[in-house]
Amino acid sequence: MSEERAYWLAWSQISGIGPVLLQRLHQYFGSLQTAWEANAQEFGAIDGFGWQTIQKVANQRTIFQKNHLHPENFLTQHLIQNPHFWTPTDSQYPRLLLETASPPAVLYYRGEVELPENLGQIPLVGIVGTRQPSEYGIKWTRKISTVLAKNGFTVVSGLAEGIDTESHTATLQGGGRTIAILGTGVDVVYPAKNQKLYQEILKQGLVISEYSSKTPPDRAHFPRRNRIIAGLCRAVLVMEAPEKSGALITADYANEFGRDVYTLPARIDDMRSQGCLKLLTQGATPILKELDELLKMLGAIPQLDFVPEPEVAPQIPPDLAPELQQVIAILSSTSLPFDTIVNQTGIEPGLVSSALLQLELMGLVSQQPGMRYQRI
Repeated sequence: MSEERAYWLAWSQISGIGPVLLQRLHQYFGSLQTAWEANAQEFGAIDGFGWQTIQKVANQRTIFQKNHLHPENFLTQHLIQNPHFWTPTDSQYPRLLLETASPPAVLYYRGEVELPENLGQIPLVGIVGTRQPSEYGIKWTRKISTVLAKNGFTVVSGLAEGIDTESHTATLQGGGRTIAILGTGVDVVYPAKNQKLYQEILKQGLVISEYSSKTPPDRAHFPRRNRIIAGLCRAVLVMEAPEKSGALITADYANEFGRDVYTLPARIDDMRSQGCLKLLTQGATPILKELDELLKMLGAIPQLDFVPEPEVAPQIPPDLAPELQQVIAILSSTSLPFDTIVNQTGIEPGLVSSALLQLELMGLVSQQPGMRYQRI
């Protein structure tokens, strides 16, 4: 278990430090452990860290110390009620989500994990929409979810009433996998009427949240939840949404993250579809009756198999500088986090960063998402 994992968890408890600031903190110090141990005045050099934020960090780290809560001790305690979660330093952290600007520092889960989904090898498609759908919206949500399930896609939604519930249910009935992203802890079912559906998802899919166990529903949680739906998926389908709808927030995040957005056309006088019509004017792709075309656009048609020529590993120059030799000696085809490389080499983070950059430019090392490095 990476030591850095404890520090991602500890930093996630500091109020005022959201995912974006946490990414900047990690990038600046190269390690959240180093950041935790740094003098609070050093944070002033990081964009977004004003005086009030710096004071919050200093005060809350002091509380940790007064309670004798070293981050590793806090991790041990936290695991009692939250046994399953990923941080960006974990190899199973969803790769597509990690590539966004605001990946959660901690991602809790329950259910059956499929590693190819996390690695982006199985395509995930989000389906979102109104909590009060029409028969038209229900019909097409069920139909499309079933088609996606039977063609190897994993359907992602938010377990809310309406479109979310229909998409999860139809996917399960179609024999596919579905992932529910919650605005509560992964052990809290909201709405309560979806308790049975929640249990079925645990058997045939996954439940994910950035909130720890026993966290109740809160209005502020659900817009944040929507960025996770968009971040996990290659595409987002908005089935039916009024002009003011959380589904449009998901679509906005999808556009921000460079994902494809599709929407279901409807009558121009249907208030439940005004948001969908708006998306069409913004460039969303309409979902038409020919679902084969939708599947083609989503990449469901398999490509021709091919056997790539074996790659020859680049040779390490005999006159490589000593610090470069020290860094590359501990790397292999399995990627290592930056902080692990620092710990194993005993070299200062700044020198390790410089060495890794030189090795990348020489074509000997590649950087992976989450500040991880491996030999080529």
